[in-house]
Amino acid sequence: MPSTSEVRAALAGQRIETPSWAYANSGTRFKVFPQPGVPRDPWEKIADAAVVHRLTGVAPTVALHIPWDEVEDFGKLASHAEEHGVSLGAINSNVFQDEDFKLGSVTNPDARIRRKAVDHLLKCVDIMDATGSRDLKLWFSDGTNYPGQDSIRARQDRLAEALREVYDRLGPDQRMLLEYKLFEPAFYTTDVPDWGTSYAHCVELGEKATVCIDTGHHAPGTNIEFIVAFLLRANKLGAFDFNSRFYADDDLMVGAADPFQLFRIMHEIVSADALRPEAGIAFMLDQCHNIEAKIPAIIRSVLNVQEATAKALIIDAEALAEAQRSGDVLAANAVLMDAYSTDVRPLLREVRADAGLDPDPVAAYRASGYQERIEADRVGGTQAGWGA
Repeated sequence: MPSTSEVRAALAGQRIETPSWAYANSGTRFKVFPQPGVPRDPWEKIADAAVVHRLTGVAPTVALHIPWDEVEDFGKLASHAEEHGVSLGAINSNVFQDEDFKLGSVTNPDARIRRKAVDHLLKCVDIMDATGSRDLKLWFSDGTNYPGQDSIRARQDRLAEALREVYDRLGPDQRMLLEYKLFEPAFYTTDVPDWGTSYAHCVELGEKATVCIDTGHHAPGTNIEFIVAFLLRANKLGAFDFNSRFYADDDLMVGAADPFQLFRIMHEIVSADALRPEAGIAFMLDQCHNIEAKIPAIIRSVLNVQEATAKALIIDAEALAEAQRSGDVLAANAVLMDAYSTDVRPLLREVRADAGLDPDPVAAYRASGYQERIEADRVGGTQAGWGA
């Protein structure tokens, strides 16, 4: 069994990145419900993210989305973040909301449109240079809706060509995270539909290209922890986009739909000693808070990841290994279930108290008066949204 001090140290060292867009107005394809106090610009998004970090102690970086977070001077934005006690994390590209990208961006049959898309990705690398960000996250909505609409093989060639140009532009300490999604908005073929496609392109590109797993981007019943284990073994797992799904890409709070799945994923991470920031895996949230309050939902999501991680950390690895070696199926499963059934909330409250934090970050936020202040101060202007 791991010692209590080892578990506490691992939890204290955990890092979870929050997304700028989760603090803004976001919703479904049917409706976005605006909320009072929502940020009006990237500067206010960072201020909100800083509150989450101050209350949880484990969310020191905030991801940006371009062009949703476009500013004139990204160096100043990085300094603004530093003044608030956080830093800028992954730069997320957006080549899915321009009219020109109706038939695809980097895989579009029109060379002019492909050039436009790649130029945007290269601009994102320029922004990384200004912000000091390590990761460029790429997700493509590219695909087709009808058989015969375009050549499937040609689209893979175009994708590879675009990725190569962007990869070659990366600095020595920068990485590419290639995300995948089973379907939507394309329904017949998606050009990066699964982890295998992403992995194959990353292998072809080189060591600075890694796979990003969005936990909501799979077919129902997919064994995500197998994907995690495979990519860890291949040293090609670069990041997670944590969220929950019931049916499709629901973007619900992580751990809301299937907390046991989140536990199983974190077990693979812990067993591979990949929880440490030095292991290079970015644990990011990618969520859409449409009917729930933004900041409390993000805090709750961070806590959900912490709880799953704590349960994974207390697994009796020696007992599990012995049961596996002896072929005792029930004993092996019982080791996992014993850890999963343990209430780790008292442990996490102690970890927070040891760090000088309020043991209950959600209650601390409610008592802080911050929500009331931003609702009073952020009157006028245009609320930030995800551009839908």
